[in-house]
Amino acid sequence: MFNIEVFRKKMAEVLERFNTEVSKVRTGRAHPDMLSSIRVEAYGSLMPLNQVANVTASDATMLLITPFDPSTIPAIAGAIRADQSLGLNPSDDGRVVRVPIPALTEERRKEVVKHTAEKVETAKIGLRGAREDGRKEIKKLKDDKALSEDEAKRLEKALDDLTKEFQDKVEKVFADKSAEIMRL
Repeated sequence: MFNIEVFRKKMAEVLERFNTEVSKVRTGRAHPDMLSSIRVEAYGSLMPLNQVANVTASDATMLLITPFDPSTIPAIAGAIRADQSLGLNPSDDGRVVRVPIPALTEERRKEVVKHTAEKVETAKIGLRGAREDGRKEIKKLKDDKALSEDEAKRLEKALDDLTKEFQDKVEKVFADKSAEIMRL
């Protein structure tokens, strides 16, 4: 039998992944998650930054990175500098790495919003993929005579409504984030 809750869960996972991606977007204020995509060459392998150091926001314009092992400081600073999409220039004093967060220009803010819009489209593609999986399952059940024509139509409409509900949630998150980014 067809269970729409399976597809609600898939769509909720897409929304959660989108929220995680959007939380990493830089808004001009320092936030430790800004550096969550940084991978550092340490101990012979690439490791996520949070596994080699503590990242804290000392104030709205400064991130403070305290490595567990001071010998990794040059690798941490280099990894942050190497990520051109962040546009950050860290400095270190031998014990900690300081990452000043420059104020965003109007032009840069528009670029960030545009980049975030691409994440919206990726999320919508994920939602449509889940809907398509549901439609295939409904069609298979209908072809196997496990569902009547009317029941199949009702389930397809419920699936479309569910997709619309999650697309609206994605749009709301995007609108809120865009407003946050454009705020001076």
